[in-house]
Amino acid sequence: MNKLIVFSIIGGLAALPAFPQTSTAQVRVVHASSDAPAVDILVDGNLAFQSLRYKDYTNYAAVPVGTHEIKVNVSGTSTTVLSTMATLGPNAYTFYAMGKVAPAPGGGSLTLIGTGDDVSTPDSESVRVRVVHAASTAPAVDVYVTAPFAPLGGAPLLTNVPFTFGAASVTVPAADYQARVTPTGTTTVAINSGRVRFMGGTARTVVALDPPAEGAPFEFLVLYDVN
Repeated sequence: MNKLIVFSIIGGLAALPAFPQTSTAQVRVVHASSDAPAVDILVDGNLAFQSLRYKDYTNYAAVPVGTHEIKVNVSGTSTTVLSTMATLGPNAYTFYAMGKVAPAPGGGSLTLIGTGDDVSTPDSESVRVRVVHAASTAPAVDVYVTAPFAPLGGAPLLTNVPFTFGAASVTVPAADYQARVTPTGTTTVAINSGRVRFMGGTARTVVALDPPAEGAPFEFLVLYDVN
C-alpha cells in the first residue's frame, strides 16, 4: 500500500509555526510497524535515513520545500515497500510507516502517513502532548490520560480514535501521567503506558503500537518533539 494520509492538525498545516529558513522543511521518520524488517528511507532517490528498526525514529532533517518522492525500502536493498509523493511547506513533519506486513487476518495493513508537527516550545510549566493511533490490530479506541494509576473515571481525553489517526495536540501542566487506551465505549485497558514523566517546556507524541509478537501486549512509543 502506498497511500499517504497527511493529517492537518493544530488548525491546519499553514497555521503551524514556520522555521526561520523558509526554503526548508524539517522531516523525521518513525518505524512503527512491528513485523516489518529494518528499512531505509529515500527522498527523491537519495538515501536519507538508514537501517531503521521497529520503534526507531530519526531526528528532524532539513528538506527543501516542494514536492518530493519518499520511499521506504527494505534496508540495504532496492525493494520498495511504501512510497508516496509529498508536498512540504516550511514546517515540520513526521512520517510513520505503520501497520502489519503479514497477510490478513489482522495484517496486510502496512501504510505511510504524515503529520504536520508543532515544534514551538511550550512555557516552562506546560507540556504539549499528541496521540497517534498506529496499532493496526486494535479497534477504534478511547484514550484516557490521568495521574499515574488513578481510576478511569470521567470522560476520556479522546474518543473513537481510528487506526492512522493523529490527534490534535493538547497542552497540560507538566507532571507525571499515565495514558491508557481502551476499545471505544469501554474501560477495558488494551494499551498502558505506565508512569510517564512530562517535563515543562517540552512537547511529546505518544504513539500506540501493535504487539511485537503474537500474544504480546500492545506498546507505546514516546517521541521527543521539543526538548
